[in-house]
Amino acid sequence: MLPKPAAMIGADLSAAPSGCGPLIPPLSETLRPLRQQVFERVRAAGLIARVQVAKDLAVSPASVTTTTSELIEAGLIQEVSMPRDPETGRGRPAVQLGVRPDAHRVAGMKLSDREHTAVIVDFAGRLIASETVPRRPGSMDLATLLDASEHLLSRVCARAGLPRAALSAVGLGVPGFVDKAEGMVLWSPVLSDRQTPLGAAAAHRFGLPVHIDNDANLVTLAELWFGAGRTLSDFAVVTIEHGVGMGFVLNHRIYRGAQGLGMELGHTKVQLDGALCRCGQRGCLEAYIADYALAREATTALNWTHKESQSVGVLLESLYDHAKAGNTAARSIFRRAGRYLAVGLANVVNLFDPELIILSGERMRYDYLYAADTLAEMEALMLNTGRPAPKIEIHAWGDLLWAHGAAALALSAVTDGLLVPAREMAAQ
Repeated sequence: MLPKPAAMIGADLSAAPSGCGPLIPPLSETLRPLRQQVFERVRAAGLIARVQVAKDLAVSPASVTTTTSELIEAGLIQEVSMPRDPETGRGRPAVQLGVRPDAHRVAGMKLSDREHTAVIVDFAGRLIASETVPRRPGSMDLATLLDASEHLLSRVCARAGLPRAALSAVGLGVPGFVDKAEGMVLWSPVLSDRQTPLGAAAAHRFGLPVHIDNDANLVTLAELWFGAGRTLSDFAVVTIEHGVGMGFVLNHRIYRGAQGLGMELGHTKVQLDGALCRCGQRGCLEAYIADYALAREATTALNWTHKESQSVGVLLESLYDHAKAGNTAARSIFRRAGRYLAVGLANVVNLFDPELIILSGERMRYDYLYAADTLAEMEALMLNTGRPAPKIEIHAWGDLLWAHGAAALALSAVTDGLLVPAREMAAQ
């Protein structure tokens, strides 16, 4: 059965009525400091009673009372009085715990080939302001990228009515190969130079702590903190836009690999000496299903050389219209891309056995990429174990979701800095 695109997530992200962050099952995080466990339980629940925190974490009520008192004194959580029983009108109002929203605020920004997006959220994960700035395609040097980033940050701060100094941290995402721990961009299509120390340079320019990551990881963080992945221990997100990315959650945490550069699904090889990828190598999966790959095929197969001056987005819309109208060549381009996508997804299933695969990104508007025959081919390429294929959902969100993931990255860093002992931070 063809999966249906999920409803837009914007309202949920702005309100965050049920908390934010991973909903980790009880007893699975006992090695983390109790202060952090309690805080993250409160944040994930939105509002929760002390007695429920004790039950969830399997610790004594006295321990929870002591810990929550420390967190309240530190200004990180607060007590919230709930209404009396409407039927009896008797009894003292119940008191629940919630994150203090104004304790910290962070910005999340995504820099891309087409536009830059930003959000500011409070400590409870609720949206305060958002901003989108279009840009011309092409790579930039570091100074130009920093100018664009600072302009975006200033605009979203103005929308929020906050000075930049009111922020505790900034999360920043770019496409390409990113070493999160070192704050280094090894390669990105938005930067003209390799081995760029973007994290340190942006922190110096903004005067704030800056945490950077690959943009596909940010989408995955957004799903983990705000979306369909909150209750799942293991799931994958595959993004298809200007490139092809992947993020993977293992035991409620983003998996990045030994050197922080894992999960580059778009640069797994599907054809030896095949099509040229924008990373400089040949035969990458991305070179067959990303937007520039579809545009290249359309220009050749449909003899659209006269449209080479058009933007990729306009060309792809024209290709999609032709496919919907029954043009055989146009439909074959999407069908071929769908087959390569099936190969990539089958490899993800065979390697990781995720509970859910989320297909995300602007190109998910093109339903030929995930048509029934594409998913059937994926299942045919999977190991024949007699068990069902993982569930697949289509989330065709806009770029603000990526910025929310960057905000989650910053929130996580701020929380760890407040609650995790320095010796444990060094070991992570």
